[in-house]
Amino acid sequence: MKLNSFFAILAVALMMVACGNNQNAKVADQQPVEAVAVAIDTLLVDGETLAGQVVEIEGVCTHICSHSASKIFLLSDGGKTLRVEAAELGSFAQECVNSVVKVKGVLREERIDEAYLQAWEQRIANKTEEHHGEGDGEGGCDTEKAARGETANSSVERIADFRTKIAARTEAEGKEYLSFYFVEAQEYEIVE
Repeated sequence: MKLNSFFAILAVALMMVACGNNQNAKVADQQPVEAVAVAIDTLLVDGETLAGQVVEIEGVCTHICSHSASKIFLLSDGGKTLRVEAAELGSFAQECVNSVVKVKGVLREERIDEAYLQAWEQRIANKTEEHHGEGDGEGGCDTEKAARGETANSSVERIADFRTKIAARTEAEGKEYLSFYFVEAQEYEIVE
C-alpha cells in the first residue's frame, strides 16, 4: 500500500514539473529575439551562415520601389547594395530615400536556379511577366540589377547571364544556383 502511495505522489510530482516546464517554454517563446548587428558588406559575404537569423543593419537608402514602396535599397560603407522588403510592414516612408536607415529583420536567401529560369521563360512566352523596371520595365529595376551585379538589359539577356553565372558557380563550388540575400524587415527607423 505504501508503495502505491509513493508512485502516486511521484506521478503527481512529475506532472507538476512537466507542466511547469511547459509554462517556462511558453514564456521563452514570447521573449523578443535579439538581433545580430552586422555590417551590410559582412552580411553579403556571410549570408549563407546568417540566413534565417534576425539581423540589424544600417545604410543609406538610395532607392525606394516606386510601385508600392515595399522595397528599399541600402548602400553600405563599402559600396554594396542590399534589398530590404517591407513584408508585414506594408511599405516604407518616402523620407527613407537619401537618409540613413536602420533595419531589424530576418535575412532571407533568394535562389536562382534552372527551374526559376525556366518558369521565367514560361512567363515571357505567356506574356505574363511582371515588369518592375524604369521605362518599359522589360529590363528590370536598375537598382535591383545593380545590387545583384547584373549588366544585361532585356529579360532574355538576363536569363542567359544567370545561366552563365550558375554554370561558373557549379564548376567552382558544386552549387547549381545563385544566392541573393535580402532582409525581410520587422521594423525600421530613419536615423539621419
